[in-house]
Amino acid sequence: ILENIYGTSDIIALQEVSVSFIEQARKRSLGQQHWIVSPGEMDAVRDQNSVIFLKKETFPAGPSAEITALVENSFEEGVDVPIAKGDILAITATDRDGIPMVIASFHGDTNGLATKPVLSAIVKAMSSDSALITHKLVFGLDANTYEKAKPGKQQDVLEWGEHYVSYDLTSCWGDVPNPTNYTTFNSRTYLQTQL
Repeated sequence: ILENIYGTSDIIALQEVSVSFIEQARKRSLGQQHWIVSPGEMDAVRDQNSVIFLKKETFPAGPSAEITALVENSFEEGVDVPIAKGDILAITATDRDGIPMVIASFHGDTNGLATKPVLSAIVKAMSSDSALITHKLVFGLDANTYEKAKPGKQQDVLEWGEHYVSYDLTSCWGDVPNPTNYTTFNSRTYLQTQL
């Protein structure tokens, strides 16, 4: 969850969200307080979608456009990016102070191999569209980076840091993320239920 650009929960980026959760959230207080934005093309089979909540008080006009297709069409030609329908959601919105933003949510693959290409595609999409050049980027993602990545098979967290810094961006972990600062452990065994 990405929070605290203005205060708690002005923007929330979620990944691996089921269609039923989206429907239920829209009917409850979350839906009264937030614009709940889901991808135009969702994955109802895998049922793991990226979703963005925008606080209505902060974004009174709500989302202005979905630009997911523009991002997906900006992948480097010839590069196989391991994404599925619903993994990326990119929208535009303007906050109450008139600041235009591109807000993106991304559900990365287990090995993090799509993380760098997706960020590159977002940056390329923003720079290729004159209407988006002045927008601020807020990107919430499940990066799936590793402290001791297997070269060519997993995304190294320090290489990921170098990548986003190359675009003059930073993260909630700073310009140089601490590789030992774990947020998730992937310890799947036959004992872990996956529904």
